[in-house]
Amino acid sequence: MLRPLSPYPALIIDEGEKALVISDLHLGWEASLSERGIHVPSQTNKLLRKLEKILVLEEPDQLIVLGDVKHTIEKIEIEEWRDVPIFFERVLERVKRVRVVPGNHDGNIEVLLPNRVEVTSPYGIIFGGVGLFHGHTWPDVKILECETLVIGHIHPAITFRDPAGFTITSQVWVKAPCDKLALMKVMLKRHKIKLKAGEDLEKTFMERFMLEPKVRNLIMMPPFNDVLGGRAINRAPTLKEEVFRDFIGPVLRSGGVMLNKAEIYLLDGTFVGFLDKLTELSGC
Repeated sequence: MLRPLSPYPALIIDEGEKALVISDLHLGWEASLSERGIHVPSQTNKLLRKLEKILVLEEPDQLIVLGDVKHTIEKIEIEEWRDVPIFFERVLERVKRVRVVPGNHDGNIEVLLPNRVEVTSPYGIIFGGVGLFHGHTWPDVKILECETLVIGHIHPAITFRDPAGFTITSQVWVKAPCDKLALMKVMLKRHKIKLKAGEDLEKTFMERFMLEPKVRNLIMMPPFNDVLGGRAINRAPTLKEEVFRDFIGPVLRSGGVMLNKAEIYLLDGTFVGFLDKLTELSGC
C-alpha cells in the first residue's frame, strides 16, 4: 500500500514493513543565499521538528530519503558539516533504519552522515514493489519491474494568475501514466541493444534483462523542505520549455512519461485537475 501522508510532503509504503519516504531536504541551502547578501535563519531545526512529528505519528520501520540531502553540489559548506550530521543523529533516535538514495546535490554525502545511515546506489532501490530513485539519472533497469515509480528532484508546483495580476503558487504531487513500451525502447538503446527488423520489443527486453516490465505510473514528490518553493510545471506546455531544461531528468525527457495526462494533487490531497488543463489556465 502506498499513500501520500497529507498534509505533509511525504508518503508511506506499507507492505508489512512500513517505510516513510521523503525527498529534497537541501540542508544548508541558507548558506548559498548568504553569499548573495540574503540572510535567512537556518531552517534545519524546523525541518527536523516536522520530520520527528511524522515519525512519532507513523512509527515507520525505516526512513528513505530520495536524494538532495544537502544543497551544494560540488563542495560542502560549513553549515552542511554542522547541520547534516546533527539532523540524522536526531532522526536515528526515532527510527531504527535510515537509507539515503543520493541525488545530484549529494556528492561526498557519505562523509557527512552517521555510520548507521545507509547510502544506496544512486540508480534506485525497490521497496514494497515500488521503484524509488531521485530522478536526476536513469534508474537501474530492474526498477521497471515495479508498477509505480517515485522520484523527487522536480520540486513540482502549480501557479495561477488572476485577472488582477496576482499569482498563487502551491506545491503539488504529480501522478503521471507511463508508456511502458517507450521506456523499454529507450532502456534498450541506453544499453546499446539494437532491435532487428520485425523483432518484438517486449520479448527482446525480457530475454536480454531477464525481467518483466510492469511500470504503469510515475509519482513526483514535492520537496520536504517547503521553503524552497518549486517550479511551476503548468507554466510550460512542452518539455522543451525553459522551465524543464537541466533539471527535469532523463526519464521525463525520454517520452515515456505522459505528462499531459498527469493528475495534480495539492498537499492536502485535493485533486486539482490534469496538467494539460492546468496549463491552459496558468495565465501564460
